[in-house]
Amino acid sequence: MSESLTNWDNYLAVASLSDVGMRRSNNQDNMSITLAGSMEQWQRKGHVFVVADGMGAHAAGELASKLAIEHVPHLYSKYNDASAPEELRKSVTGANSEIYRRGQANEEFYNMGTTCCAMTLLPQGAVIAHIGDSRVYRLSKNRLEQLTFDHSLVWEMKAAGQLTAAEEKSGKIPKNVITRSLGPYPDCKVDLEGPFPLAPNDTFLMCSDGLTGVISDPEIASILANMTPDEAVRVLVDLANLRGGPDNITVIIAKVTHPKMATSPNAPPLVINSKKSNFEIPLFVWALFAGSFLFALIFLMSMNIVTAAMPGVVAIGSGIYILVQLIRAYSSGHTMATNQRFGKAPYTRVACASPQQFTNQLSEMWIQLVSAAKKNKWNIEQSQLDSMSNEAEELTKKKEFPSAIRAYGRAISQLMESLRNHVDDSSSSLDL
Repeated sequence: MSESLTNWDNYLAVASLSDVGMRRSNNQDNMSITLAGSMEQWQRKGHVFVVADGMGAHAAGELASKLAIEHVPHLYSKYNDASAPEELRKSVTGANSEIYRRGQANEEFYNMGTTCCAMTLLPQGAVIAHIGDSRVYRLSKNRLEQLTFDHSLVWEMKAAGQLTAAEEKSGKIPKNVITRSLGPYPDCKVDLEGPFPLAPNDTFLMCSDGLTGVISDPEIASILANMTPDEAVRVLVDLANLRGGPDNITVIIAKVTHPKMATSPNAPPLVINSKKSNFEIPLFVWALFAGSFLFALIFLMSMNIVTAAMPGVVAIGSGIYILVQLIRAYSSGHTMATNQRFGKAPYTRVACASPQQFTNQLSEMWIQLVSAAKKNKWNIEQSQLDSMSNEAEELTKKKEFPSAIRAYGRAISQLMESLRNHVDDSSSSLDL
């Protein structure tokens, strides 16, 4: 990869959208996207994406998530003493310290918190630092994998064998109770996942639970597989809102579009547990070494070997001390094997439905939407409804299913825009 890749549009398709939803007065989600400014920066730090879902009364949750998306990429760019994965995790724990400090300093923000998913796309693959129940998915070869473990009461109980599938389905345990977050406590435990090798057409999705609470994994998989990132973020958010939009919704999608962004077997391996010590050798030791060495050299040159012995011994002793301390000051760590990863992902895995199956599903959904639009007298003309329906139906008849899926997606987004302009929001939750 010899040429400059500062114009990443040719190699990576990125789209994002954050929406307040249909039931909240303010958006406590925040996100940030930082693409590498140079080839060297990409090789060392990668592209950085962060999603945070804040928690707390009034403006506290919004502040907590804002601090997370600001401090994580900032701290990550500053750290240069370890591997990229270790620095990413360190940046998340560093953000926790700042959120906790701000919460302790102001009673209005006391105990505020936020989830945080931070992902970097490196030459070695995708690495994720994660806390809370916001999620990161990867669509690869028509298979959607969840790469993060939900730090929620439901998931923790399931992992411990304390919750059956029937009990989970009954809803006795609230799904939105999380067990870890940034901010409430001075220390936090951050999970590290990856690296996951990158391949052409691999698509990564990062999102808050405002999306996954109402959109299923199979639906996410089919939308990612059949739409561009720009189309997918819009349709995912609109569909979540059409199903009630009970929470803020944030989505980032990053798709590998060029083979040169793929992970190469020749990519330098990650070195972990490398450590630079802050220990400094005292100045007087350096002076003792330099002085004794100089005197020993002078006496030797004058053939006064006996006199040179004493400073020579001191020079050798102080030199050995300096060498030992330099060796101790830097630990080279160990190289990660090709198949070695942090974490235990994937935690869930679903296959994409065929384009035809998903087209049929969207067709049924569209019929329900049109019926609801007429029943609730949404502000949309019948001719516009007919036009959107005809385009999708015609493509379906031609068996151009991916195009039909995109047409249905555009139609859903137009209907959602109509619903937002509708005064009476009582009909905004549909059983789709």
